Amino acid sequence: MEKRGLGRGLNSLFGDYNLLEDDETKKKPQKEDKETEVKVVKEIAVEPKEVEIGLIDRNPAQPRRNFDEKALGELAQSIKSHGIIQPLIVVKKGDRYIIVAGERRWRAAIKAKLKTVPVVIKEYNDQQIAEIAIIENLQREDLNPIESARAIKELMEKYNMTQERVADKIGKSRPAVANTLRLLTLPEQIIDLILANKISAGHARALLAVEDKAAQKELALKVVEKKISVRDLEKLIKKLSKEGKKKPAEQRSLELNEFEKDLTRLLGTKTSIIGNDKKGRIIINYYNAEDLQRIYDILKK
Repeated sequence: MEKRGLGRGLNSLFGDYNLLEDDETKKKPQKEDKETEVKVVKEIAVEPKEVEIGLIDRNPAQPRRNFDEKALGELAQSIKSHGIIQPLIVVKKGDRYIIVAGERRWRAAIKAKLKTVPVVIKEYNDQQIAEIAIIENLQREDLNPIESARAIKELMEKYNMTQERVADKIGKSRPAVANTLRLLTLPEQIIDLILANKISAGHARALLAVEDKAAQKELALKVVEKKISVRDLEKLIKKLSKEGKKKPAEQRSLELNEFEKDLTRLLGTKTSIIGNDKKGRIIINYYNAEDLQRIYDILKK
């Protein structure tokens, strides 16, 4: 079976212009065939264009909502010293440009007070822009699991895509896509904890095994409070599951227990009461036909 990879997904969307290639890879394009080689060289030969930063807008389809301010500050300092090494990928919309990939660099460039930034202008439709935005973030592992799930859900709903189709587009297996989407079924309180990076995707997947929503919330808060690892959480859930399967003992009064003993003495055979003071059933044991007739005669009196 062919192994899916995110790089493959990027190439299929970017037309062999891989955002994440290093300089050495760009110098030596892979020689799959002559036609492919020519295409890659042609793309790499395109010189980035300097565009005024004020003419560039963020991508409304960008799945990533949270950008670490400290990390942005560090990138801004690096940009001040070395400039932007990797150009942004944009599409032209009228007199302005929409970011397809590179929003983090764009934000850092604003912090660094740059007037212009290097861009490569591409032609993509809205669906391709949305797909590329997800792939770029997934390949760099920048997306929070909930952001990934919401972005995948939006792709499916907006463009009528199946899980299989989305999986093929972003270079993931269908079960992986399904498991990511399942995170959205967790209570909002837990989703907020995942978005705040207080619990991991591993914790969240473990919590999905718990059916009771209140129990899910309680366990999630315990993970945060006691810094429980994913493995320890799985053990705890397994233990609670076993305990939950044990039938709780019936709460019975002393009078009912005494009544059970009296019936046993009266009938001369083992008699059990299943239930409590409000409802239940009586089980009378007999061991042969004569024993059954004897019990019947006692009850008939």
